Amino acid sequence: MDIQYVYQKERREFGKQCLFSDKNKVEFSEPANHDLFREYILRDPVSVGTQYSRQMAISEANTESAEYEHHGILHSEGGWPKDVNYLDPEQTVRYRRKVEKDESYISQLMALTKPMEHCIFQNNAVNIYEKYFDDLEPAPLIERSSSRTLNVYRDPSIYKQPVTHLSWSPDGGTKIAVSHCNMNFGEVLGKAVCSYIWEVENPNAPLLRFKPISSMICLEYNQKDPTTLVCGMYNGQVAAWDTRNEQEPVMISEREHSHRAPVNSALWINSKSGTEFFSGSSDSQVMWWDTRKLSQPIDKLLMDPIKADEQDLSRSYGVSCLEYETSIPTRFMCGTEQGMLFSCNRKGKSPQEKIVFRMQCHTGPIYALTRNPAFVKNFLTIGDWIARIWSEDCRESSIVWTKNHDVMLTDGAWSPTRYSLFFVSRVDGVLDAWDLLQQHSEPTLSIKVCDESLKCLRAHESGRLVGTGSVKGATFLIEMSENMTSIRNDKPLLTAMLERENRREKILEAKSREMKLKVRTLNRQDEHTEDKPKLFQCRSACEAAEQEYLQMLEKERKSRHPEEYEEEYDPKKVRKPYKPDNYESDGENE
Repeated sequence: MDIQYVYQKERREFGKQCLFSDKNKVEFSEPANHDLFREYILRDPVSVGTQYSRQMAISEANTESAEYEHHGILHSEGGWPKDVNYLDPEQTVRYRRKVEKDESYISQLMALTKPMEHCIFQNNAVNIYEKYFDDLEPAPLIERSSSRTLNVYRDPSIYKQPVTHLSWSPDGGTKIAVSHCNMNFGEVLGKAVCSYIWEVENPNAPLLRFKPISSMICLEYNQKDPTTLVCGMYNGQVAAWDTRNEQEPVMISEREHSHRAPVNSALWINSKSGTEFFSGSSDSQVMWWDTRKLSQPIDKLLMDPIKADEQDLSRSYGVSCLEYETSIPTRFMCGTEQGMLFSCNRKGKSPQEKIVFRMQCHTGPIYALTRNPAFVKNFLTIGDWIARIWSEDCRESSIVWTKNHDVMLTDGAWSPTRYSLFFVSRVDGVLDAWDLLQQHSEPTLSIKVCDESLKCLRAHESGRLVGTGSVKGATFLIEMSENMTSIRNDKPLLTAMLERENRREKILEAKSREMKLKVRTLNRQDEHTEDKPKLFQCRSACEAAEQEYLQMLEKERKSRHPEEYEEEYDPKKVRKPYKPDNYESDGENE
């Protein structure tokens, strides 16, 4: 419906009507004043600004004005006059000699040198990254590594508890599961701390809140089902959760058949049903579970450092972290609280066959253990004040390691997209990014995330985001720069570096074994010579060393000058000293 309003006003209120007409009338006239004309001064030059507006540029600079001229010239054989045929060599040589004989030729040539040199330098400095040739690829611009904090997810409870584990959802990483637990024994009794699932884009309030009977130490997403999670709790139990039911766990293990100590790690494994996982605890046990029946574990294994037919719980090491690679479904690794690493094979029939090998990696607990996404034979361990990269082919020592830090390291992870990059979290609240292709002495980027200690970290599958949790219950989402996500030839360059380091470590291992064998042989000889007098033993050792030195010296001389040493060496015979070919002597000295 149209709304209409009528405004009424009388004609007299509008005022007097305007009537226009043409008239010739002079309103004002000013005659010329010649006295003022004498005071007039001509202004030359005159500067007038047109279309003047406010300066919008960030900065301004005065540059030299360039004058351009266009000339047509044949550059195949230089610029020759019209009466000289450049195709005829006699005419060109004759004309060149005529010009060079001119007196002003040298002075003109010297005068043209400086402008020409200036033009060459100016042309080279225009754009050093310009693509001059079509068949060559342009050089990439060097980008500095940088980062920025996108979101901070803080524990909404009154009493802030440390973040112990992070897990990204398998549906593109739109959600992140965060577990909170205080590992101090006196403070955790009688308190059940909530854990949360956050949406990445919403740091204001958690999406889901889990309320377990005991605090969760680890909370892990199922990579095949984004609605299912498993957790390991402080009291040794494990539980399965469903995001559609956040109040209570779907299944929980019985206390009698669970771990006897806090569950430090729980990971899903490949199975036909997709419901199996295994857990490791400080009670030295690794247990396999099925979420459809958590009343008792499927299998158990003790981390016994001694090869024996029967495993002993009293001498076994507590499990601090677990590692599982989906591309190797039967293999897994365990990091212990004593710094020893166990590489295991679940297909083994006996405990000796299940534990493939043992490696002493650190002097303290192993806080993180993860394989490289592209090179599964190489894995990263975090412990003490150092991060080490190991190879399964070299078990005596690590192939690459970082410097000893001033503070303790807490966690580490590889970048999923850039295989030569890994991240390390520290107690002083700093997150380090190490690039193996750039340098090994210092991190490529050090990020001061917060003032409190960082407890854990986890990299997103895209490689651009990294989540890290602090001791005060805050989870920080950090975005890395583009050059830290992926670079060209990253995989072949890292392959060459790892092969080189493996080869070097194998050579060192061979030398170490050879030296140990020599020491063993000498010890056996010493056992047989214990009955001889000490003075006799000393003289025989000195004579043997002297004989070995003379033999080595003579061998080196023979290799350098074989023509001078045709006879076989005899230490008792006196030989003339060696003289070089250019030796000149006088009669008196001889």
